[in-house]
This record gives sequence, structure tokens and C-alpha cells, in this order.
Amino acid sequence: MSGDQYSRYDHTFNVPPVPPMPPAPPSAPADGARAVAVAVLNLSGLGLGYALLRRWVLMVACWAATAVLLLVALPAEPDGVPGFAIVLYLLFLAAAAAHGARLGLRTPLAGLRRAPLALGLGLLLLVVPAGGVVLYDGARDEATQQMLLDRLDEADRLVQTAGEKPFDTAKADYREALATYADLTDDHPDSRAAKKVPTRMKTFYTTVGAPYAQNNYCQSTEPLKYLRTVPKSLPDTDLGSLKTWPDDRLATSLFECASTALTAGAPSWATQFGELLTTFPESPQAQKAEPAVAAAVVTAQKDLSGTEPCTAVEKLNTLGSQIDAVPSEQAAVGAALTKDAERARTSADAGAYNCGVDQYRDGDFESARTTLAQYVVDHKTAKNAALARKIAIAAEIAQTVPAAGKSLPTNRSGGSISVTVQNDSPDEITVLYTGPVTGSFTLKACGSCSAYSLSSTLNPSFEPCSSNKNYPERTISLPVGTTYFLHKPKDGLDTPASDTAKLESGYIYTECAYTTQSLGSLS
Repeated sequence: MSGDQYSRYDHTFNVPPVPPMPPAPPSAPADGARAVAVAVLNLSGLGLGYALLRRWVLMVACWAATAVLLLVALPAEPDGVPGFAIVLYLLFLAAAAAHGARLGLRTPLAGLRRAPLALGLGLLLLVVPAGGVVLYDGARDEATQQMLLDRLDEADRLVQTAGEKPFDTAKADYREALATYADLTDDHPDSRAAKKVPTRMKTFYTTVGAPYAQNNYCQSTEPLKYLRTVPKSLPDTDLGSLKTWPDDRLATSLFECASTALTAGAPSWATQFGELLTTFPESPQAQKAEPAVAAAVVTAQKDLSGTEPCTAVEKLNTLGSQIDAVPSEQAAVGAALTKDAERARTSADAGAYNCGVDQYRDGDFESARTTLAQYVVDHKTAKNAALARKIAIAAEIAQTVPAAGKSLPTNRSGGSISVTVQNDSPDEITVLYTGPVTGSFTLKACGSCSAYSLSSTLNPSFEPCSSNKNYPERTISLPVGTTYFLHKPKDGLDTPASDTAKLESGYIYTECAYTTQSLGSLS
């Protein structure tokens, strides 16, 4: 063989092939304790079961679920965690526990190799959610307590603001505040807010009853009556002495306000005294009510002789009616009030004479005539009846002849001058006269007489009562002076006629009454 000799060597070794890596660690033998341990660890909500199985994504999912729950639950509110959130979280924990148990049945644990130790740790960690529940309940209870205290404060502010308003305006605010106090004591009797309600009620009472403390008795009656209804709104609240707190104050307010109204002549006193006598019949204030009424009657009686007797008469009549309307729980008080009413009416009747005289002097002749005529009807035997009749006659004449009312008539009668009055009319007439002497009489109709025509009365030679007829007539004796006559037809259809006679000694006077046909008037 020529040339170089070469030899070929094969250095390749025959190495056996490497088997592929398994997709997951080989399963461990089934271990129920390990499965339970993983499940219990996952129930803590921290995903520790998954951590021992090295399932990090699942562990983070547990953390995320727990974080979401904490975001929903915190801070603690009185209403607590929404129910759907709790249900969803519990379902998640149950699913995590079941899933962790399935995985842990054949998967070895990392870190804690022994399943009993892991189970013990899981059971110990269950204290965490349990403790969290306890702490949360405490926080929620505190939030509830604070919420109730806030409601209490709001009611207190409402009362304070209402105290600055008139009671009628503030009443709705008081009711709202009282409803809050009632809700706290009824629905949350063990709360800190409910335990403060009795103290708050002292402020409530003094605020509502503030007008009484300021001696505004009329303004305090309605607030105090309202306070007497408060215990019915708070049946479960120990109000102690507050239950009777308004009673004496209300009795005093009713008496003082009624007394003021009685003095001023305001009609409200009767209602207020009635409330006092029926609501607090045994109170010292009620014992003073009837004497106050009696004193008012006496005062009005004294006013009959004053400058405004008509006002006193009206007041006495009004008092009589008002006293009749006052109820009383005690028979003795009721009897005394009845006597007061009768005394007021009797005094008013008697005072009508003074009233009529005052009206006459004031020139109100129509009212004077009406007042005194009624007085004569009601008091026929009274010592002033005769004079009242004369003043009523003069007042009627003065309605036609005002000069007749310049002086007040007297009981004087008779005189030295004869005056004959004849009736030359077909109507019965009443003759009224006043002057130094006042009186009246009636003349029968003249059967053969008739009304004169207007044209005949205009004739300068016209003279009634000039024929030889038998005229109804009457002669009276009058003193010297001016006497005013009024001829009034009995039927009242014709217009009265008047005449003024200036009587002098040594003369005999004749008055003639006749009817003018066209005018239908008596002359």
C-alpha cells in the first residue's frame, strides 16, 4: 500500500436516552388527614392550604376575596355587612375548602410535612375569622350606639331650636323630638342613648314650660296642657316627678289668665275657670276662682253709679250669662256661682234705670225711651218706676222736639194753669207732655170728626175744634213755664204732631189735635 496509511476510529459512546420530566410531581398516597388540614387552612380565608400545596395563584385569589369582604365590611356600620356579601364569601370559603381538600388528598405538603401538625395549625387559625367576627360585632354595636347617640343629639337640638319659637309654631318640633325619645326607649332600651332620655326629659319639660317661668300665664296654658300628655307617649320611661310637674303650674296659669281676662271683660275667663274647676277641683287655685267671680260682680255693681252705667249694665248681663256657663265639680262652688250669676242679672235689671237716665242726658232719646220703658215693665213696684215712666215720656217727646230733653223730668205734678186738650180727629190719640210737669193721657176718637184737607189747613182762618161738636177732651193743671206737647195716634200709622206752649198765669189754654187728610199726619 503506497502512501500514508490512515485509520478511522469512531469515538461515539452509546449513552442511553434521558426520559422526559413528568408534568407534575408524582402523586402521594391518598391522605385524608392531609385533605382535611388543607381544607381547614383554607377556611381561615387566607389561602394557607393552597400555600402548603404551592398553589400560589389560588392563595392570592383567597387573599383577594378576603380583601374585598374587608372593604365592604369596614368601617363597621350599624346595619352590618350586606347579606349577599356574606353569602358569597361563605360560598367562596366552602368552595376553597372543598377544592383544597381534593387537591390535598394526594398532594404532599410543602413546609409542614406532617398532616396532623397542619390540621392543628388550621384549627388554630380558625380563631382569626372567629375573632374577627367578634371584633366586628363589637365595632358594629359601637357604631349602633353612636348612631343612637347622634339621634339623641339631633332631638336635643330640635328641642333647643323649638324653645326659641312660639308654642303653636314649635309644637310639631316638640312632637318630633318626643317621638325620637320614645323610639330610643322603646326600641333600644339598653342603649346608652336610651339611658340618657330621662335626663333629657327634664330639659324638654323646662323648655316647653318656659313661658310659665317668665310669668306669661296665658301663653303657658297650652304648653303645660301638652306636657300633661307626655307620659302617655313615654310609657316605658321613668319620668319620676316630671309626671306631675305641669299640674300646679297649669292650675296657676289658668287662674291668673282667667283673672286677667275677667278684669278686662274678655270672655275667655269662663272657659279657663271651667277648666280649672273641673281639672283641679281640689287645688288652692280652684278655691280662689268663685271669690274672684263674686268680686267682679261687685265691681260691676259699683260701676252702675259711675260715669258709664250702661256699660256696667251690659257687663253685668254678660257676666250673668258667662257665669252660668262655668262648670264645677263641687256642688258648693256651683251653688255659689249660681248666686253670683243671679246677683249680676238682678243688678243689671236695677241698673237699667241709671243707664236710661244717662242715655237721656247724653241726648240718645230713642235708647233712653226704650231702656226706661222696659225698666218700667220689669220693675212696676220699684221706687224709681214712676220717675222712669216720666223720663221715658220726655224722651219720646224729645225725639220729635229735641228742646224737650234739655232737662231731666221730676216727679212734680199739678200747677195753677188749666190746659184743656180736645181731640178733633177720628182716631184715638195719646197726649204726651213734659216741662215743669210730665205726664200722658189718652183721648177717645171723635166719632163725628174727620180728617181735614191740606188746603183747608192752609187757610189763615182755619181753626180746628171750633164747631159745637162734643169733642173728647181732658183738662190738666200745669205750672207756669214752657210745656212741650206730643199728640200720638194710637194706631201708630199717622205721624205724631207736636206743640210748644209757653204758659203764663191768668190764662186758660186749649190744645186741639186733628188729622190732616192728605199727609196722614196728626196736628
